[in-house]
Amino acid sequence: MVSTVRTVLGDVPATELGVCDAHDHLFLRSPLLPGQALDDPARAAGTLRDFQRLGGRSVVQWTPYGMGRGARELAALARTTGVHIVAATGLHRAAHYAPELIRRVSGGLAGLFVRELTEGIGTTGVRAGLIKVAGAFHGVDDHARITMTAAAEAHHRTGGAPIAVHLELGTGALDVLDLLCGELGVPAHRVILGHLGRSPDGVVQAQVAREGAFLAFDGPSRATHATDWRLPRELAELADAGYGGQLLLGGDRTVPETPGMPHLLRRLRPRLEHSLGQQLSELILIDNPGRAFSFGPPRDG
Repeated sequence: MVSTVRTVLGDVPATELGVCDAHDHLFLRSPLLPGQALDDPARAAGTLRDFQRLGGRSVVQWTPYGMGRGARELAALARTTGVHIVAATGLHRAAHYAPELIRRVSGGLAGLFVRELTEGIGTTGVRAGLIKVAGAFHGVDDHARITMTAAAEAHHRTGGAPIAVHLELGTGALDVLDLLCGELGVPAHRVILGHLGRSPDGVVQAQVAREGAFLAFDGPSRATHATDWRLPRELAELADAGYGGQLLLGGDRTVPETPGMPHLLRRLRPRLEHSLGQQLSELILIDNPGRAFSFGPPRDG
């Protein structure tokens, strides 16, 4: 059985993703970021064209339900640029939503996630390709438990939709796996843990890799997180320990002034090729995303 990734224009073989930005945002809106919404289709198109000129072929947008995903615009951008785009269902931390929205959807989250994965987002007909949820700072709070339980149910009901997790400041990874995999039965290799570079604990990184989860190092260029200069050593240590096949990279542009996906290839990729070698860099940017974001069959490498 051929592994497939669900893009906004339909399912494609996982091997067709090419160079992939495994965590980014073309559209995003949150009350935590007033006046900084990503909501300009023309600017998103320019970003995608820059990314494509640098060799980029696929982008996974982690913007979930209720945060201005721009599903219809994503489909139009994919058609005009030829870049594969994967959209998300799911729910972020409660702080990103008005309380009334949380009350309105909380009772039927699993059904919402399943519909958006199988039928489409709203009336767009654009299907989501992953479920995005979020942990709390150093743990799993009540909101995270509700959303992750719904995500696990949707995962099982859809034949293995991947689950991507925002780790708040890079923390709580082990608690997330205890819940999703230990209690809720999601195979670890169907879980992508985001922001691990923001809490540079090599012991925890190795522990979650040993469980089989994918590790996303995302948000380069953010000086406050010191991600760029620390990243080559983190990746090298994990690869040397045998986990090179579980590593992912993303730009995670959340506000207009963040460099985002072009920076990933223009500045970060040469740095990684110099430090890690071309073979490992291509494994992280090309091979691993296809397995991380596929539906269906078990891990094949």
